[in-house]
Amino acid sequence: MTPSLASLPVSATKLVRRGLHLCVQKIRRNISELNDKPTTWAIGLDGDYTKWNEGFFEIGNWTTSFFTGMSLLAWEDTEDEHFIREVERLLPLYQQKLEGENAANTMHDLGFLYSLYSVALHKLTGEAHHRDLGIRAAEALADRFIPEGNYIRAWGRMDEDSTDNAGLAIIDCMMNLPLLFWAANETGDPKYRDIAIRHSDTTLRNFIREDDSVFHSYRFDPMTGEPSHGDNYCGRGVDTHWARGTTWAMYGFALAYRHTGDERYLDASIRVTRKFISLLDDEVVPVWDFRLNEGEPLLRDSSAAAVAACAIQELQALGKADASMLGAKDELLARLCSADYLDTDMNCRGVLKFSEVGDGVGNARSAYTSWGDYYFMEALARELGLPVSWW
Repeated sequence: MTPSLASLPVSATKLVRRGLHLCVQKIRRNISELNDKPTTWAIGLDGDYTKWNEGFFEIGNWTTSFFTGMSLLAWEDTEDEHFIREVERLLPLYQQKLEGENAANTMHDLGFLYSLYSVALHKLTGEAHHRDLGIRAAEALADRFIPEGNYIRAWGRMDEDSTDNAGLAIIDCMMNLPLLFWAANETGDPKYRDIAIRHSDTTLRNFIREDDSVFHSYRFDPMTGEPSHGDNYCGRGVDTHWARGTTWAMYGFALAYRHTGDERYLDASIRVTRKFISLLDDEVVPVWDFRLNEGEPLLRDSSAAAVAACAIQELQALGKADASMLGAKDELLARLCSADYLDTDMNCRGVLKFSEVGDGVGNARSAYTSWGDYYFMEALARELGLPVSWW
């Protein structure tokens, strides 16, 4: 088994500090150049995110804010105002994304986009316009709620009911709900909290299988809202066990527990976390799907490892992580900080090698990913005691 942080010859703090310093160096360059030509910067097969050809206002953009999040983590570490100034340069784009036709071309990942932008900026600067924009984003996310089925529709325009996106929810949405919990606290309007709880309950009932594995997606009758069947867009298949989807559930339900105190959500997070840990092998970084067919390449997903570390840190902060979870967290971070996964080349924009991205339903490939880089940096920041307050 890979050594844990505590057993490495270099002290754990130094190892984590080195990783965070690398992230700070890379985001210093990346956030400025992203500002110069704003797009989504989602993935880079060779680590060059600028090659990802998707505009900021396209409906598929769920990734730009992973770079703003990294920049704000860099400010937490350095207090260098450069990082906040660069993030605030993007404000007109984030405002325009919620206006007119652009507002129709958004999806449930408004939570990823605006928690790591407006909510974070408001908490760090206290500026009212960041609060107001975050509340507008929460309103747009709430508008995606389907009351007949008690779920937030994942994808597609809400005025398009005849596409494959109708009746679809995905596990990733658990990470979008903190935007609604925050808006409820800010405005005093209970509808945001109610929607977040109802979606969480629906996810709890339908997405987590009896063996504590997780569906990537689930379908509901678009007219009646009745649950129909599990589905898949990111894992190997409908009945397989996509690793990163598991970590979205681990972290998302832990956050839902923090916001509500509902023990059912805590139980779900703990069960799914224990299942995840039980499936790790000597490589520690998980395979991209835990139910690959025999003989298929054991493609790893470093981004799933990073999200898992954050999830366990959240349970730790809640006082709910046991020794096996803390040991797994240390092993995950130690492996990600190794030369096998951490790219120290300053000519490469990406930080984590070997994240998994979909290459058609049922297939995957390795790449650098914006979300892998962000959650890795978040995990390092949390390990050093820096505040991460936007979830």
